[in-house]
Amino acid sequence: MKTTMKAIVLTKNGSPDGLQLQEVEKPVPRDNEVLIRVYAATVITGDVILRRLHPLIYIVFRLFGIRRKRIPGHEFAGEIEAVGSRVTRFKKGDEVFGTTTGLSVGANAEYVCLSEAWGKGVLAEKPANMTYEEAAAVPVGGMTALYLLRTANIQSGQKVLIYGASGSVGTFAVQLAKYFGAEVTGVCSTANLELVKALGVDTVIDYTKEDFAKNGQTYDVIFDAVGKNTSSGSKRSLKEAGHYLSVKSSTNEETENLIFLKELAEAGKIHAVIDRRYPLEQTAEAHRYVETGRKKGNVVITVA
Repeated sequence: MKTTMKAIVLTKNGSPDGLQLQEVEKPVPRDNEVLIRVYAATVITGDVILRRLHPLIYIVFRLFGIRRKRIPGHEFAGEIEAVGSRVTRFKKGDEVFGTTTGLSVGANAEYVCLSEAWGKGVLAEKPANMTYEEAAAVPVGGMTALYLLRTANIQSGQKVLIYGASGSVGTFAVQLAKYFGAEVTGVCSTANLELVKALGVDTVIDYTKEDFAKNGQTYDVIFDAVGKNTSSGSKRSLKEAGHYLSVKSSTNEETENLIFLKELAEAGKIHAVIDRRYPLEQTAEAHRYVETGRKKGNVVITVA
């Protein structure tokens, strides 16, 4: 039996050049863990931010459960290859997706081990109607959008504006807000207008030509899905008792939320937007692209 695997290893923080494809020891599941054969993973903005950080900063980050990932990659989809003796939720052959949040190893690798009841990250059965690549793009962006939108308790007919509607969080936020019955306005650049329209928005605003905060419209919810807007700059556009949401806010990953997204995907209510796909050995190039800030939806790493 093979005891090693291919993985992207962060050899040095800073430049994407520090991401190297290496042969490393294949993980072995403990009694409460499952071994997952990773078929697809992603590169998200958070991966880029963590790669750039000086190693000493992780001393502070560890207080909040954030660990330096020797192998990067926060979300994945794959198939369970082996289970520990105490595992009850999953069995060999199950198709799953989830996150590696809080672990020191990520999913830009051929295999990853997770506890079946993972505390900081989550694991669930993959949507049956999604490919592995599509499923890998759901957990982080989807759960972030869902968690924050639920804090606003959106009611049918309310007006919701999504700033940065073409990004990973933004594309899911648009679809979820529509599912909750909102009238949705998406804000994006000229190049992404057609993409955002296709997501089902009622109105789309090109931020290069129009400032939503100056058009006289007001909204029940304004969701900054890229962290580039400010609550003070949006005040005039918020209705009284309106909600301002931002990806800069703290969120929690919960298995129930991932299962909810799985069910919505299987019902055809949400789908993942994939911009580019890179093979595992080109993960550094994927990081370079995400760093440009021009990605639409998600960037996927194909592992198998």
